[in-house]
Formats: sequence, C-alpha cells, structure tokens
Amino acid sequence: MNKIPPRKIAPRFTSAARRMQNRDRLEAQIVAEAVRIFAECGYEGTAIATIAESAGLSKQNLMYYFPSKGALYQRVLDDVLDEWLDRMAHLADAGEPEDVLRAYVQAKLKFSREQPNASRVYAMEVIGGAKLYGEQIRQRVVPVLRRDIEVFEGWIAAGRIAPVNATHLLFSIWAMTQSYADFAPQMALVLNRRLTRRDYEDAEETIVAMVLTAIRRGV
Repeated sequence: MNKIPPRKIAPRFTSAARRMQNRDRLEAQIVAEAVRIFAECGYEGTAIATIAESAGLSKQNLMYYFPSKGALYQRVLDDVLDEWLDRMAHLADAGEPEDVLRAYVQAKLKFSREQPNASRVYAMEVIGGAKLYGEQIRQRVVPVLRRDIEVFEGWIAAGRIAPVNATHLLFSIWAMTQSYADFAPQMALVLNRRLTRRDYEDAEETIVAMVLTAIRRGV
C-alpha cells in the first residue's frame, strides 16, 4: 500500500516577524518621502508634519519610528552614503587604470541618474557647511578619498599613468558627475527639456574622455 507523503506546510511568519516586516516597509516609505522633501526644501525648510502627511501617516505615528527631524535626516544621509560609497568602490579594484576610472565615472553618473534627490540632499548639507553631518563625512568619506589617492599614487609610481594631482582630479570627477543630479534643473532649463538617458550617455563619453586624457602619459 502506497503511503501518501505528508503535505509540506509553508512556513508562516511569526507575529514578531510580521511586525518587523511592517516596520521595515513603513520606515522605507518614510525615508523615501523624506529624501524627496529634504531635497526640495532643505533641512531647515522641512517640517516633520509635511513628511508624515506625504507618507500617509500622522505626525505622532511617524515619530514612533523617528523621534525627531534630526534623527530622520541622519537616517536619510546614512542611507545616501551607504549606497554612494558602495557604488564608488571601483578605485580599490585591480585592473587597468583606464578601465577602473571608466567604471568609476559610470558608477557616479548612474547614481546621479537613479538617485538625484539623494545626491541633492547630500550636496545641500555640504554647501551649508556640513553642520549636521560633518563628523560622519569626516569619518566615512575622507578615508575613502585618501585610499583612492593612494591608488593614483601607486599608478604614478609604477609609471602606469601621468603624474597628476590625484586629489583635484577626483574633486573634478565628483563635480562633473554629481552636477547631473545637483544641477539637473539648470541643465533642463538650458536644454528646454528634462535630461534623458542619452544625455547621461553623452556625459559619460565626454567625462571619460577628459579624465583619460588627463592620466595618459606624454600628454
């Protein structure tokens, strides 16, 4: 007599797991609205009640997850840096300098295209003197910049690229790529339309050409 195999029962979320899932979903919803509103209004011009209303929550409910505007702003910038630094890891990779720098420019432009509001929030904080987030920038961004400078200096010492001022070349790459997020409204005014994927592709081609010209030996 054939035995009927026991029916597999799909695991169920515990009530604690459901609560955690709901919390994560609501926090992501709040942060998404906060990024957009901070990018439009800046920290000082943003009211916590405005973010709550945009997220479809009461102010009291939002403050259960983020007890203050400062705490929410900190979370927004933490998330911006987490993603930005993850995408910017290319200079630490092994490979030919031209390929590494091309990938770096591509990653920076992709972040500007996909996360323009996040880029603007960060830029507004820095333009304002990094009064609320300066220590985190010092601890997280500065070491990455110094590591990247060491990569450049290693390439120069090995004769793989022309001797360049690595610090200012990186500053220039940041300025060129981030402007496609931070100053996209100005570009749209000049073009009389919003930036398109083709604009980002053209920007990539132009920026990469300038960067590679700067590092080629004998130029």
